[in-house]
Amino acid sequence: MFTLAHLSDIHLAPLPAAHVLDLCSKRITGYLNWQRKRRFVHDRAVLEAITADLKAQAPDHIAVTGDIANIGLEAEYTPGRTFLEGLGAPATVSFVPGNHDIYVAESIGFAERAFGGFMRGDNGESFPYLKTRRPLAIIGLNTGVPTAPFQATGTLGAAQLAALGPLLDRARDDKLFRVVLIHHPPVSASPHHKRLTDADAFMRVIAQHGAELILHGHDHLDMLNAVDGPDGRRVPAVGVPSASAAPGTDKNNAGYHLYRIDGDAGAWRCEMVARGMDEDGGIKEVRRVALTP
Repeated sequence: MFTLAHLSDIHLAPLPAAHVLDLCSKRITGYLNWQRKRRFVHDRAVLEAITADLKAQAPDHIAVTGDIANIGLEAEYTPGRTFLEGLGAPATVSFVPGNHDIYVAESIGFAERAFGGFMRGDNGESFPYLKTRRPLAIIGLNTGVPTAPFQATGTLGAAQLAALGPLLDRARDDKLFRVVLIHHPPVSASPHHKRLTDADAFMRVIAQHGAELILHGHDHLDMLNAVDGPDGRRVPAVGVPSASAAPGTDKNNAGYHLYRIDGDAGAWRCEMVARGMDEDGGIKEVRRVALTP
């Protein structure tokens, strides 16, 4: 049995000091939002408790689906890399960026330099990347793009969408359980200005080529949807809460998911275990769901 852990929306606190020139951009809105609200939500002690509980489960691999940073300041990325390294090496940790990691155009370079080792496949390729960890094929996509103020949309783009289908086919032919990592959900609970702009095109690729599991973040919710796959099959699309959300401050309290996967192609078995923080700061199992018949 292979155990995959999934956490997302780290929003690493505290926010570093910002120079006034750093805020002469979209960052000013994010900075004000952090000071007004988000600094009371994203708690470093909560994150440390969640990650300690996760490590105690001894997963075989950890997927992190974005938003380590908050407003894309250069000073956020070295602590972000330290966080990822605390989970494990790139061989055992896979990362895809979120909209907060690519908050403004210069954040692209910051993210690549700090997180690059965790955002590459077995052959050194970037998005979409493929890591084979039998029986899993882990496929990472990037939806993080700089956007205008008050926008938090994501976009895959034509190049990633064109490359995704052949990767899914290759992994299927290798009889692997295909896990797609993406920050913005294909089926979202968020308003229009936070959507995945090419979600329909992404779902057409999944409908044609298939996958066994889609993992995402962004909405800060423990959520379970499904999208169409080939031959009438449905592909679970699962989101997690923010890994740092203090109890009672966000849509869901902080949490993460475990996926226990075994079986063979055509007869996979996958069970999801959601673990989260209760109102007293303890961490417990929230629910357990069989994602395969």
